[in-house]
Amino acid sequence: MTPEKKKQRRLRNFVLLSLLLLLVGGTFAFQAFNQRAINDRINENPFGGRVHDYYNRETENKDVFVENFSEGGIMARIRLSEFMDIQRAGETSATPVVAGTTRDNVESWTNLRLDAHNIAERVGNSAAFNQYSTLTFGWTRQGQDAPWYMPTFNQDNTDLRTAAAGHARDWIAGSGATDGVTDGATHPGDGTDAYWSSGDSFDNSGPVWPGEEVTHDAAQNLQQDRAPITMIQWAALPLEDRVGNFWVIDHQTGWAYWANVLQSGEATSYLLDAAEMTSAAKNISGQYYYGIHVDSQLVSPDHRSEFMSMDDEPLWHSGHLLEFLESVANGVDLGSIEDLPAHEVDFTTMRPGQIFTMEGEQYRYLENMGSGNHMIIRNQVFRNTSFSQENTVFSSWFDSLDPAVQAMVQPVPDTFTLGAIEFPDLVDWGDLARWIPARLEDYPIAEADVTQVDPNGSPRAFSLSFADITRLSGPGRGFPNPAGRVGPGDAWWLIRLNGSTINNVWGVYRNSVMFGRFIAGINVNHSDDGGGLRPALIVNPSN
Repeated sequence: MTPEKKKQRRLRNFVLLSLLLLLVGGTFAFQAFNQRAINDRINENPFGGRVHDYYNRETENKDVFVENFSEGGIMARIRLSEFMDIQRAGETSATPVVAGTTRDNVESWTNLRLDAHNIAERVGNSAAFNQYSTLTFGWTRQGQDAPWYMPTFNQDNTDLRTAAAGHARDWIAGSGATDGVTDGATHPGDGTDAYWSSGDSFDNSGPVWPGEEVTHDAAQNLQQDRAPITMIQWAALPLEDRVGNFWVIDHQTGWAYWANVLQSGEATSYLLDAAEMTSAAKNISGQYYYGIHVDSQLVSPDHRSEFMSMDDEPLWHSGHLLEFLESVANGVDLGSIEDLPAHEVDFTTMRPGQIFTMEGEQYRYLENMGSGNHMIIRNQVFRNTSFSQENTVFSSWFDSLDPAVQAMVQPVPDTFTLGAIEFPDLVDWGDLARWIPARLEDYPIAEADVTQVDPNGSPRAFSLSFADITRLSGPGRGFPNPAGRVGPGDAWWLIRLNGSTINNVWGVYRNSVMFGRFIAGINVNHSDDGGGLRPALIVNPSN
């Protein structure tokens, strides 16, 4: 597909939305960017939705959610970015809280990054905002049902305005102003909490607000099944709980995904319920400006793969994202729930990185090697195992596999000649440190250690080599990004590449800094509960 055709397809498939919350000198004003591309169409049925943002500067109520006004189901994601600058008393200019960001360029703003296990804590550059503002994610009231909203009157798929109510300001209606006071509301209501309730209606004759001159009755947001969680927490849920009415935030990129297909006439629960400034901000002597930019993308389930390819940082989204999207689109985690007999597994239709279960064991599909051969790897890592235990652990695991799986396993060499690279810092990694080497040929022994079928060898499990992982890493491959290389439960795992001596090897690491990247110098006898060995197989179902 040519770049131009690809661009046209993206314009068909996406609704791009964004919102902006502004605070100047302690007074809130809200601004909303809306759709930046036309909606896609399937069978001539228009797909479209609108972001609602209800805001009131006196109460600091802030409600953000997505409404589907189209005739078919959609999948939705939202990403927040923040900006703040401070001009203290006596200073002649404002200083941004995060260096390198500017008020007038929202593309420079800091994407919200949250702790993988605690969405109440921002991390990375986002941590700079922790002391100044508190974001309340989700919506819950003890003993209360889900809130009510007024459906949008504006169902024009090509109109780029949001449903901004109260002190909220639509980006277009507000002429793109960043002064924090310019008006730009496009929807009825004063933005206070629980403004709409059951039985309310609004007559838009005139029209009073953009859209059709009709009367709408208030509708109810979906009740959230659980508070927003991170993608890591989602992966730890029981399989039957992974699809539902709640938000899942990818802590790698900041994108928040609705964990269900949003049907026609439905509106999500709140992603944001409040945006409140802390005492540290309110006690600033001088003037400060704070903003949240919300970029929202909607797509039909048939085009869910665009959430992988359209990401601003495709190498960095969660390794669970593909599994998440498939789960939502199918309404159930089919790839993990269904335990298939070996003879029913169709490897030819699998995508690299797909998780599947065969004869009671879960695997990740890595690649089609041709001639009917397919490389797969055990999804889970054998924790508390060392490289010196490889033969024992792998032999025991292989012997425990179902005979039908054993019969498919192809022979590989009985021994491998391991390459050696002393330190990762010796390697030219190109643009992304410790991801894949820019010039693997600089290490000929490591480059030559490629796992292939060997008729003179034995059917057995093996550790992947440095060359194998290099080949299998990248968008559309078995390990599409650094997070995708980490084992489930953030487990590190060992690979067959020596370090400075034969007494240490390399591995795929998993702490917050080295997440999914290579590390060296792991002693062959080292083991801990954070990770260990991860066996791979080459299978051929025609055996």
